[in-house]
Amino acid sequence: MKYQIIGGSFPAVNVILDAGETVITQSGAMAWSDASVEMSTNAEGGLLKSIGRMFSGASLMFVRHTATEDESAITFSASFPGSIKEFTVDEDHEYFAQKSAFLVAQESVNIDASVNKNFWAGLLGGEGFVLQKFTGNGLLLAEIDGSVVEVDLEEGQQIKVETGHVALFESTVTYDVESVSGFKNIFFGGQGLFLTTLTGPGKVWLQTLTAQDMAQKLIPYMPTASSSSSSVSVHSSSD
Repeated sequence: MKYQIIGGSFPAVNVILDAGETVITQSGAMAWSDASVEMSTNAEGGLLKSIGRMFSGASLMFVRHTATEDESAITFSASFPGSIKEFTVDEDHEYFAQKSAFLVAQESVNIDASVNKNFWAGLLGGEGFVLQKFTGNGLLLAEIDGSVVEVDLEEGQQIKVETGHVALFESTVTYDVESVSGFKNIFFGGQGLFLTTLTGPGKVWLQTLTAQDMAQKLIPYMPTASSSSSSVSVHSSSD
């Protein structure tokens, strides 16, 4: 599997496959492909695993793209402005990721759902209850919202992160959620009630932008039912 990341802040990845080579992606990720790439859709690992992955933000069904000729090209686009980053998955490098991080991987990479051991951490922390888990052996390409910041945590070293800014982390990193202390911090700090705590050793990849934050910024500019009806009434009077 060869690839080239294109598109700048609105990235896509152009993947080149040899005959018989297969990659797996979520439904809807393909932008375009050569006619020599065949597509098949199925529930990888069975229906129950697929349902579990759906709760982690992955699609219910995965799509397999298989080349019938050498040098077959297929392009996958990210769903949000940001970055696409490569990760090598093997027995020494397994990863957890927030929902929607998975873009495309070699078929030898396993994508599963993983429930956080701390129930309250996941339930109260929002996105962190069910994570995507990547195991096996192969190349993984993940999409990260905004720019990516890599943090290498030493043994016992901790960082606190707004949950949505956690993109991926190595399986050696401990993931938990703690409550924000103090009345003023809770009601006026703007961070919500909980923050994610990541404890080393291991690497963490943070994202500078989240879909939730962008959506909140856009809400005041979205048309409402009242504004739509006002437009209609003005138009009618002019007629």
